[in-house]
Amino acid sequence: MIAEREHEGAEPLVEGAPSIDRLHNTLLRPVWEAPGRGWWALFLPAIAGSCVFIYCVFLTITRGIGEWGNHIPVAWAFGIVNFVWWIGIGHAGTLISAILHLFEQGWRTSINRVAEAMTIFAVMCAGMFPVLHLGRPWFAYWLIPYPDTMHVWPQFKSPLTWDVFAVSTYLTVSIIFWYVGMIPDLAALRDSSPGRFMRFAYGALSLGWRGSSKAWRHYEMTYLLLAGLATPLVLSVHTIVSYDFAVSLLPGWHETIFPPYFVAGALHSGIAMVFTLLIPVRWALKLETVITPRHLDALAKLTICMSWLVGYGYATEHFINRYGGDPYDVHVYAARVTGHYAWIWACMVGFNVLVPQLLWWPRMRKNVIALWLIALVVNMGMWSERFIIIVTSLYQDFVPSRWRDYSPRPVDIGLLVGSVCFFTACFLLFLRFLPPVPVSEVKKLHHELEEEHDKAVA
Repeated sequence: MIAEREHEGAEPLVEGAPSIDRLHNTLLRPVWEAPGRGWWALFLPAIAGSCVFIYCVFLTITRGIGEWGNHIPVAWAFGIVNFVWWIGIGHAGTLISAILHLFEQGWRTSINRVAEAMTIFAVMCAGMFPVLHLGRPWFAYWLIPYPDTMHVWPQFKSPLTWDVFAVSTYLTVSIIFWYVGMIPDLAALRDSSPGRFMRFAYGALSLGWRGSSKAWRHYEMTYLLLAGLATPLVLSVHTIVSYDFAVSLLPGWHETIFPPYFVAGALHSGIAMVFTLLIPVRWALKLETVITPRHLDALAKLTICMSWLVGYGYATEHFINRYGGDPYDVHVYAARVTGHYAWIWACMVGFNVLVPQLLWWPRMRKNVIALWLIALVVNMGMWSERFIIIVTSLYQDFVPSRWRDYSPRPVDIGLLVGSVCFFTACFLLFLRFLPPVPVSEVKKLHHELEEEHDKAVA
């Protein structure tokens, strides 16, 4: 199937005709080369921003969430907005790695490692915010059903408990899936390590991999089973996150469309973040040979698809509101469009639905700068969507005397910007010590394409 598309005139998945050895050295080169000025220029500010994040976490723990801008009636604000945004970003890794692997889509091969790493770091960032939002984060272990002699168990009817199960399961499976996929590459790093310590470290992580036919057979079966296990998590995790809102009776939250609506939005933001990371990595590490315009074109088409699904969710949400005729629902949705935060609503619709339509033009899909800028815009739009869902459903509740606008405080902004910096620092460390492109999978794909080409010529 892959080869047929190659022969039909599609752009190649691996450009040029590099030998296996040259391809091997090209993909491992980013690990062994000393980091350049560009890497340090990004890493040092990311570390500084991470320190700001740690300081804001320290203020939150020592002084309480009164340091945030939350108030009554807006009890949920930046903390939960950031949580839903980050957990949504992590969905693209499972989509690209697991689902496309099950459907045997060869174009996923060069980009799945970046997407998987992004997933893990995004879920790590997401998990911090609900814990901090507890007010007493040192009691977060109460949410885990550990054996308790006092028989004090979590409240299993609470969506917060569901989030603990969903997010922890997703993080665990994502780490295992990412690690198993790297075992052959860790062995390649072990064999090419210039120093004894690095050889020992990569050797321990590679679990004694020798690349025998039996090992490859077991590896491919394990990877396939993990892909099948991870696939339902794409639907389940953000569906459970949507229940945080949908099971309430609050206007603007009590919506049956929220589960598919949240899943589509998660995939939209995740694919945009893949673009945001992949394009600079492709340019900085000179990986244009294996991350080709065909990969970017496929991701751009997925972006168009997700933008239409998200736009359909917006339209359906407002149609149900008008069709139902509940005066409280009508007021909430009218306030979103014309109220104090109408400009954020406009950014949400424009950035998530209208701007991605530029990708219908092939010239836009081939312009890496345009793709990167559109991805940034979509990321901002998806954060705006979370803000609209949470804040505009709360700031004007059933009692007009309690209506109050929300404004973030410096700690709120520090936690958001700091979490982005922490994510960036983790991703840069990943690029420094692990190959950003799966070496074994790209070599296998390139070998298969060469064989199919030779058969076609013969």
